Formats: sequence, C-alpha cells, structure tokens
Amino acid sequence: FVFAMTKLFFFTILLLCFGNAVGQHQFSAIVQNKKGEPLQGASAAIKTLQKFSIADSAGVVSIADIPSGNFSIVFSFIGFEDKIILLSFPNNSVRTIITLDAVEETEEEIVITSTRTNAFSGNMATRVETISGEELLEKGNMKPGDIRMLLNESTGIQTQQTSATSANASIRIQGLDGKYTQIIRDGFPLYAGFSGGLGLLQIAPLDLQQVEVIKGSASTLYGGGAIAGLVNLVSKKPQDERELNFLLNGTSALGVDASGFYAQKFKKIGTTIYGSFNHGSPYDPASIGLTAIPKFDRFTFNPKIFFLGNVRTTADFGVNATVEKRTGGDVAFIKGNGDSTRSYFEKNVTRRYSTQLSINHSVNELWKVNFKNSVSYYDRTIQLPDYLFSGLQLSSYSEINTSIKHNNSNWLGGLNLLTDNFEQDNADTIIPINYKQTTIGAFVQHTLKLSKAVILETGVRTDYHNVYGLFLLPRFSALLRLNEVFTMRIGAGLGYKTPNEFTEDAERLQFRGVLPIDIKNREAERSYGGNIDFGFRRSVFGDKLNITFNQLFFFTRINQPLVLTKQSNNRFEFLQPAGYIDTRGAETNLKLSYQHLNLFVGYTLADVTANYGGSKSTFPLVAKHRLNNVLIYEVEEKFKLGLEAYYYSPQKLNDGRVGRAYWLTGFMAERIYERLSLFVNFENFTDTRQTKFENIYTGTISNPVFRDIYAPVDGFVINGGIKLKL
Repeated sequence: FVFAMTKLFFFTILLLCFGNAVGQHQFSAIVQNKKGEPLQGASAAIKTLQKFSIADSAGVVSIADIPSGNFSIVFSFIGFEDKIILLSFPNNSVRTIITLDAVEETEEEIVITSTRTNAFSGNMATRVETISGEELLEKGNMKPGDIRMLLNESTGIQTQQTSATSANASIRIQGLDGKYTQIIRDGFPLYAGFSGGLGLLQIAPLDLQQVEVIKGSASTLYGGGAIAGLVNLVSKKPQDERELNFLLNGTSALGVDASGFYAQKFKKIGTTIYGSFNHGSPYDPASIGLTAIPKFDRFTFNPKIFFLGNVRTTADFGVNATVEKRTGGDVAFIKGNGDSTRSYFEKNVTRRYSTQLSINHSVNELWKVNFKNSVSYYDRTIQLPDYLFSGLQLSSYSEINTSIKHNNSNWLGGLNLLTDNFEQDNADTIIPINYKQTTIGAFVQHTLKLSKAVILETGVRTDYHNVYGLFLLPRFSALLRLNEVFTMRIGAGLGYKTPNEFTEDAERLQFRGVLPIDIKNREAERSYGGNIDFGFRRSVFGDKLNITFNQLFFFTRINQPLVLTKQSNNRFEFLQPAGYIDTRGAETNLKLSYQHLNLFVGYTLADVTANYGGSKSTFPLVAKHRLNNVLIYEVEEKFKLGLEAYYYSPQKLNDGRVGRAYWLTGFMAERIYERLSLFVNFENFTDTRQTKFENIYTGTISNPVFRDIYAPVDGFVINGGIKLKL
C-alpha cells in the first residue's frame, strides 16, 4: 500500500510539472512601419506579467513563459503611436506582424531631451521652447558661422555684445546677465566660466538637430548657474539613411564659412562627423578706423561614434576640437599699416578640446540606466597693446542616472560630479585669478500623469560645493489641458550661482584690473521664481488657417547678487551689496499659418530692476520692450522667402545715459532643388548701427575707452551661398 501511494504521489507531481510546462507559452512578432521596414529598438510588453522584449535589427520581439489566459500586449516606439493587441494563450500563430503608425509631425510632437525624460513636448509639464526643423535651417542661412542670431531672434532672449571690436557676446534670458544662463550640449556643461565669453561665437548650427530653451530656474535639472534659464544644444544622430551635407557661405564683409556634416548608421555602429572653417576679414562700415567685425580664422572638427550592437545597451563617444585666432581693433594695424598712433588691437587666441561619453542600458522595458562623462580643456589668451591675460580652464562632468516607469508615473534619480579648475598662467595682474571648485550633486524627479488633462512634475536637487557649502533646490511644474484648445502650465523653483570672476562686466574689461573674488567674505547668489503661461491652438476656415498663441508671465528674484564695482587705482572688485535683482514681465507669441504663408509675432516685456541699499534702479543693457515680426512664404521643396523686423526699446547704459530705440530688418530667399539649394540673406538692410547714433569710444584711437554696445555696429551685410545634400 505504501509503495502504491508513493508511486501515485510522484506520478501526480510529474503530471503537475508537465501541466505547468505545457501552460507556459511563447509569443513572437515583427514590429515594422507602414513601409514594411523593421523598427529596431521597438518594445513589446505584457505589463501585468512584467515581461517585455526589445526588437532586434530585424524588428523581432519575443516574450517567453506566458501562462494560459488573455493578455494585452503593448507595442511602443519613439515617434510612433502605441498599439495594443489582446491575445489568448495558447496561441496558434507562429509570428505576428505589427505595424505601427508614425505620429503626425507637429510642433507639439518634438521629443525633448533637456528634462532628461525624452518625452514629447506636448506631454510635458515643464515649459520648453524648441528651435528645430525649417526654423533652424532658416536661421542657419542667415548666420552659418555661429548661433548668436538663432538665439537673439527668439522671444525673451537677447544677446549682449561685450566687445566693440572683437564681437564677443553673451546670452541674456528675460533680461538677466549671461552668467545666469547655463548652456549645455547634449546634456554636457561645456560653455561656462572662462570659455563663456566666446561660446556663442564658436558654435555653428549645421550639426544641430534642435535647440531647446527652458526659461526660469532650471537648477534642479543640471545644477547651479541656470537661474535665468537653460539652453540645450541637441546634436544630430545617425539615421538609417545616410546624411551628407555641405555649406559654403560668403558675405559682403569678406567673410567665408565652409562646413560639412556626415552621418550614417550601419548594423552595429554609427557615426557623425562635422568639420568647418570660418574666416572673417577686418570690417569697418562706419569708417572710424576700428573693426565692427574682427579678423578671425576658426577651425572646428567634431567626430562621434555610436555603438549600436546590443539592443539593450548603446553607447556613443565624441571629441570636439575648436581652434581660433581673433583680432579686432585698429583696421590699419591689423592690415599691417599701423604706427605709433594706429596701434590698438584686441587679440583672442583660443583652443577648446572636449570629450563626451554616454552609455545607456535598458534593464527592462521600465528600468533604464545612463552614465555620461565629459572632460573639457580650454586655453585662451587675451592680448592688448600693453596688457596680457591668459589661463587654462580644465573641467569635467560625470553623472549616473536611472529612470523607472510605472503605469502613469516616471521616476528619475541620479548623482553627478562637476569639477572646474582655472589657473592664470601670466603675471600681468597683481593677484592672479585661480580657483578649484568641486560640486557633488544628487537629484530626483517625478512625473505623474493624473489624467490626459493633468500632468505634474516635481523634483529636488541637493548640491554640495567645496567652497560655498550645501544647496537644496526644489522645483514644481504642472500641465493642465483645459480642453482640446486651451492649455496652461505653471512652474516654480529655486536656483543658485556660485561666485565666478568670468562675467559680462569682467569680459567687457578683458579682466584688466579685476581682482579675484574674496571667497571668505562672499556667498553664493540664490534665487527663486516662477512662471505661468496659457496656450491656445485652433484651426479655422476648414483647417486652412492655423492659429497658435501663447502668453507667458514670469518673475525671478536674485538675492545677494555679485556686482563688479570700481575701486581706486582702476581696480575692480566683486562686492555683494545688501539687496536683490528682480526681473518680471511677459512674453507673447502668436503664429498664423495659411497655406504657404506663416506669420510669427512675438513681444517681450522685461522689467529688470536692481534694489541695493533701499535704492531702486533700472538694470542696464536691457530692452524693456522688444517686438519680433517674421513673415515666411514657402512652397515646400521649391523655395522660401522671409521678411523680418525687430524692435528694441531704449536701454539704460552703465554710464547713466540712455541709448536710442531702433529697428532691425532682414530679408532672406532660398531656392531649393533636389540635391542643392541656393540662398541669399540681406541682414539689417536699413543699416541700423550704433555708430550712426553716437561715438562708441572716448579718448584717442590709439587708447580708446569704449562705451556700452547696445545696438549693431556691423550694419548692412549681405551673405549668400549654396547647400548640398549628397
């Protein structure tokens, strides 16, 4: 009897095991687009079982160990609409073919990377403005050599020229100094400190996919320095189809831009290569003997390699190299005809080398890990007839972050390490400017989709700085879809900026007489602020007229601002007067599209005040009122015409005077063929120049003392060229 029961027991166990094995099933499918092309990297997930698969190069996904029953399988891929199918297991189909539909390309479906979530802009609580597609190409026609115009012609952004003869410039968002704006490239901070003075002039747009702008405090995202906002330059990535572009541009000011970009993705590897040469000739439209455009030669080479062999793990590594010699000043001296009375010059020699490494790993469909690292070497020499300032900035950035998705929730957290070391390598100043700064940061963000109408985003960052201590930075934003036509966003956060000698005011002096910051008696600048905006989008007259409208209101306060103050013996010291800086105002954006016509109208109100010791004054070099008007007529793939007009209201200057109001105009035309296009641009054809309003310097031409530059000095310039797509 015992023997019989033992046999029955083992037989039952065997039967249960066999039944369980039979009850486990496998699902396989091919994920493709409408053209039948496989979508490598697409995902298939059975969320109730926490099972997923990522498509290989043939688009194949496979999920094993599926029990019997009914299950929903979700197929996803960036740029395509999700598809859900319901299957019963066991399932007799050998391999299912899943076709995903591409998301319609509208402004709201641009994928944003600045917030680290890689989400569509229309589904984000954080307000992010993008410059991409045709707009980016049009701005590239107008200024192929750098991104000054691309940013300056955006609502709420103003570039501030800091040198009358060398054209050095910085960017201001909502009226605040350039030091409060953080410029990053693909998430890497590469343009801060000593390198910031020429950063805008050494970035060309040809290899950019898009430019993303976050206005208001974004310190929670990337750390200190983003009090006014954040500009993220997103580089192009290789696609299945080869991209080979060349651009050749010439100007009436005898400038030349030649650049090329190559990108291609192979089975397990991809690459992008960008190279350019930019040349400027000494140009003096006012015939005052000084350069409005300096003489310069710049070489840039940026190769990047992408490792795509594993569908779960990808990596990319790139090197950026820029070398430039730039000389402004007396035209006669630069051309070799100088003498004792014609000897003024400003020479900038820069070398910038940096590396960027990024590794991405998908643990499963819901859990991803990213590691990134960059190292930046920046060597710059500033030379005047009787003065020399040079130094080396070596910085690095390392970060590891992880994101976890769960239903309608997305968590993101990470750690980062930032080092920034500067050493002055000449003794022209009494006390050299040297510093070593290290910042360790930890951050966490949470995005919660309560419904289709409500999305919340909260975050907090903690940074520890080796000199200025601990910073706690909370942040909040929300998206409310009031209906199909109206949306509202609201956001607020804290920010900080650690003291640094390399500011707009110090750059304007070429750092002559600027004393190092007294770190024992100075504190970090801290800020708080917020914004609220209302959006409207609708099509009328049978969808012939498309209307997009957005109204933004903003406010930021900076406590303990660091102010460069003139002392005795022509020395300048950074002090912190008791008080604060306020910027408040509004931005209005309207876009009307009717058939081939597009009209853009933007208005900026920036009321920036300095409140020191109970005394209130208008912040200098800020146009309180700005108006942007752009009219584009475009026949797709044939030609486009553009007309622009920009108004700047009077600006208060540092010497107490008030500059004049002025208009800037431009006209651009492009003829497009299958493989090439021809373009011409008439920039500032009304020839608005500050040198028409007033003298831009006092003293003698051999020892000029320059006034603030608040309007263009280069005047009317024609540029034109050819773009090739091979």
